[in-house]
Amino acid sequence: MYLHLGDDIIISGDKIIAIINLEEPVPEGLRTMLAGAALDRTLYTISKTDKKKALVLCDDCHYLSPISSNTLFKRLIRFR
Repeated sequence: MYLHLGDDIIISGDKIIAIINLEEPVPEGLRTMLAGAALDRTLYTISKTDKKKALVLCDDCHYLSPISSNTLFKRLIRFR
C-alpha cells in the first residue's frame, strides 16, 4: 500500500513510523528534531509554498507535507 503525501511524492505505507500534526505551537523538542534532520539531509519539504501541516516520520527519512495529518491518517488506514 502506498500513501500520497502531496505534489508527486508517494511512499510505501510500510515505511511510515508516525504522522505528526504541525499546527502551531510546535513543541521545542520537535523543532530541535526537525533542525537535526535538516542538517542530516533526511528532511524533505514536499510543498513549494510555506504550507507544512504534517510531519511524516519514516524509517529512512522524514517528510513535511502540505496535507493535514488527519487526511494522511485517513488515507493510510482506508487501505489497510
